[in-house]
Amino acid sequence: GTTVTARSLHTATLLPNGRVLVTGGNNWDIGYLASAELYDPATGTWSATGAMTSPRGSHTATLLPSGKVLVVGGRGNVGLLFSAELYDPATGAWSSAGTLADGRTLHTATLLHSGKVLVTGGSGSSNLASAELYDPASGLWYAARSLAAGRDSHTATLQSNGSVLVVGGGSTGGGYLASTERYDA
Repeated sequence: GTTVTARSLHTATLLPNGRVLVTGGNNWDIGYLASAELYDPATGTWSATGAMTSPRGSHTATLLPSGKVLVVGGRGNVGLLFSAELYDPATGAWSSAGTLADGRTLHTATLLHSGKVLVTGGSGSSNLASAELYDPASGLWYAARSLAAGRDSHTATLQSNGSVLVVGGGSTGGGYLASTERYDA
């Protein structure tokens, strides 16, 4: 099938019910999108679901243990975003998930074994070394230990021992990083 809206710079998240949630992104004719849609693999069809409160692209989307989806940061029609939102697949509704200390795009968000979400790096006014933790139980954001190097467009992979391996990315000077770092939760 075809999506409800053409988009790039969006996210796609597999939900516990087997459907796929697609959020935001950019459509060059419209700008950044707040719309979200669901793909049902059983029927091969797409349908609209509740729209986010902020249009955004180049954000992250993380499935939480509760089945809700945390969408963080990105870039919108008004610039860099500091906001985060939660999608509830039971209702199709969005709610605020607080505000980041640093607006960021091209960052990573990694679900930790504790159920918290680690958000690392990204691009702001320059490449960010900062990291933040979201606690779904309290709904609060906390500062985490910063990366040694500011980076965007990197990867962050949860390892079996609970640490997160951050690899590569772009540097503020416009070059690419061969360095790796490990976050110990």
